Amino acid sequence: MTIARTLKIDLRATPYYHCMTRCVRRTYLCGQDKETGQDFSHRKGWIVNRIKQLASIFAIKVCAYAVMSNHYHLVLFINEAEALAWNENEIKSRWAALFPHDADQFCKKHLTDEQVQTKIAIWQERLMCISWFMRCLNEPIARFSNLEDNCTGRFWEGRFKSQALLDEGAVFSAMAYVDLNPIRANAAVTLETSEFTSIYERIQAATKALKKAKTSTKKIIQQCDNAKQPRKLMSFANGKKADDLIPFKLSDYLQLVDTTGRILREDKRGVIPEKLFPILQRLNLSTKSWLNMIKNLEKDFSHAIGEEKLLIAFGARYSERAPKGAKISNKYYCKVA
Repeated sequence: MTIARTLKIDLRATPYYHCMTRCVRRTYLCGQDKETGQDFSHRKGWIVNRIKQLASIFAIKVCAYAVMSNHYHLVLFINEAEALAWNENEIKSRWAALFPHDADQFCKKHLTDEQVQTKIAIWQERLMCISWFMRCLNEPIARFSNLEDNCTGRFWEGRFKSQALLDEGAVFSAMAYVDLNPIRANAAVTLETSEFTSIYERIQAATKALKKAKTSTKKIIQQCDNAKQPRKLMSFANGKKADDLIPFKLSDYLQLVDTTGRILREDKRGVIPEKLFPILQRLNLSTKSWLNMIKNLEKDFSHAIGEEKLLIAFGARYSERAPKGAKISNKYYCKVA
């Protein structure tokens, strides 16, 4: 049974979510079509630019993204505190940036104060809603692509898939999974050449700082963590404490993804010594469970990712809110360790 999006996204459980959308029939509508030879790779740039534009309007930050030839991935953070802090004018201006005609009609109508407040509250809620974020991302891309192809009909396969990321291990495994998509698909050999991904942007920004660093490892790590991070991506905390920062060091994350990418190569399926992965101990994950989450993120997890006890709690909250008679999928209770 299809589960309502409002039941799958629960801010009491987590503000982090992994989302994915595929092109219709999984065709390469954003890459080089193997049948016709046509190259639509420029559409990847459309998607990346739209993601960044929406991130500057919504109270939703982008932790990671990867745009592939027939699908794309996002790891999103809902910044509820930011949305609740907006005043009425801020909400109006942000909504007008998305739907200028809608906002213009609202200003022309003679509404009571109560009607105005109701409309503002609706807009405020939508501006921190992943469903509206994805709608505002997918619809224009589909329209522009169909116009370019001189055709009509679906461009995206259907509803986007979303997974709640219930703990730090789930967040970082989803981010690494997303950033490694071109490597896994043999579309890139290194992270430095994985264009249209968030880690490519982060590496480009870090590289500028590393050019000034000396040869010592300590200096390189410090320069990397002090580097100016991409403005439209959610920043790494790098030792700071803030709810709207990824609670991780950029240098550790880059090493984590690079090492994980080496492990996932077909000719290197061995076990990684624990001493090479100190970050896994901080996340309370074993090497085995980390690799399991990375390899089977979409296959073994349905609507949420995390430790077993958190999955069970998430499933219980869903059961409380679900329509009478609805049953929760057993995949909620997938073990990760």
